[in-house]
Amino acid sequence: MIEAHSLAKTYGSKTAVDGISFTVQPGRVTGFLGPNGAGKSTTMRMIVGLDRPSGGAVTVNGKPYAQHKAPLHEVGALLDAKAVHTKRSAYNHLRALAATHGISKKRVNEVIDLTGLGPVAKRRVGGFSLGMGQRLGIAAALLGDPQTLIFDEPVNGLDPEGVLWVRNLAKGLASEGRTVFLSSHLMSEMAVTADHLIVIGRGRIIADAPIGEIIDGGGRLRTLVRTDQPAELRRELENRETSFVELGPDLMEITGREPRTIAEVALARQILIYELTPRQVSLEDAYMELTRDQVEYQSHPVQQQPLQGGPPQQLSLIHISEPTRQEAIS
Repeated sequence: MIEAHSLAKTYGSKTAVDGISFTVQPGRVTGFLGPNGAGKSTTMRMIVGLDRPSGGAVTVNGKPYAQHKAPLHEVGALLDAKAVHTKRSAYNHLRALAATHGISKKRVNEVIDLTGLGPVAKRRVGGFSLGMGQRLGIAAALLGDPQTLIFDEPVNGLDPEGVLWVRNLAKGLASEGRTVFLSSHLMSEMAVTADHLIVIGRGRIIADAPIGEIIDGGGRLRTLVRTDQPAELRRELENRETSFVELGPDLMEITGREPRTIAEVALARQILIYELTPRQVSLEDAYMELTRDQVEYQSHPVQQQPLQGGPPQQLSLIHISEPTRQEAIS
């Protein structure tokens, strides 16, 4: 179990984590979501003692990480797959970690086989692909057979087979009663992996609930409507609670109104509707709704100079205020 109480971290004038409290329960996969710069990585680093909190406290299995006599047997963490000696082989990297805790060669071989590293175990880590580096990081996290697992972007760089493997691994570990805490920017993958979600924005918790509740409550009802009179229908439905997205000359997505209400208004005003399709809210929809005002770095359209006398083109560039070093690691 992971328990955070008023956990905070500041770097000079920058607040990376702002007094958050949460509990990651055993027996389920807890996803950790948030925009870039929201404080996810900083929070995970504080859990395993790599960053010292500016306020509050966090414990793993009842103690601060540093107070565990054999931390690899308590907590396995993948925070940075590149944090390895690049001239060591995968096998020797794991053997070195194992030696610090008296872990047997047999266990080293077990995690090598489990993570699919067998064919490259004797190769130097510096030549690994991003995906193989991730597998090595996961092998290191599993080495001590810990009760608590923390994975920061574990599927980064993995192929579809690897992504499926990580999904099944996380769910399997949770089914054994272990605590599994993982972050990812892949909403589609998180939707089929996590049982519970903690969403953070600008260093504060903005949601902490089962994934079903977040999907049901985080996004408003959306309906696809096809009509020859889109302007007239929009005028009749428009209010502060309703939004419209034009998807074509006769097709739009209406958010915030029940399909029956749309049909009743159209009937009363004699506006022909020939498609009315409720859209299921996805985790991505709910997440975007939750974090709408929490994104630190936003894209803005800019004008590109025309090429060879052509018309100006719209590009979407990311507008980033100059971050401090501390912002870059959060």
